[in-house]
This record gives sequence, C-alpha cells and structure tokens, in this order.
Amino acid sequence: MDVRPGDILRMKKPHPCGSQTMYVIRSGMDFKLRCTGCGREFMVPRNKIERHIKQVLREKTDEINSI
Repeated sequence: MDVRPGDILRMKKPHPCGSQTMYVIRSGMDFKLRCTGCGREFMVPRNKIERHIKQVLREKTDEINSI
C-alpha cells in the first residue's frame, strides 16, 4: 500500500475521540500518525495499520518542470 507523509487516512474504526481521519507524519516499518480530531500523535506498526485503512486521501500535486 502506498502511503506517504502528508496523506490523510480514513480508518474503518474511529479513534476514541470520535474522529476517523489520521494525518501521516512518518511512514516506514512504523507509521507515526496524528489524529485530526484531538491532535494526539502515536506510532503504529505498518502491518497493523494497513488492515484498518479504509481510504487514503491525498491532495493532487501539480508537478511543474522548471528550467
């Protein structure tokens, strides 16, 4: 699964605060996520979080070739 820092993850189950969206701060073997509802940051192993992702929201970036 292609998850990059800066992505927003919509999860199948909500965080205890009620929010279902998480902001990706760091990705690798572990993900460092920030809850968009309460702002809490936490680390989760990749294999655990990938099972709970419902949707990856990514802003489209316009790549402009500068000369």
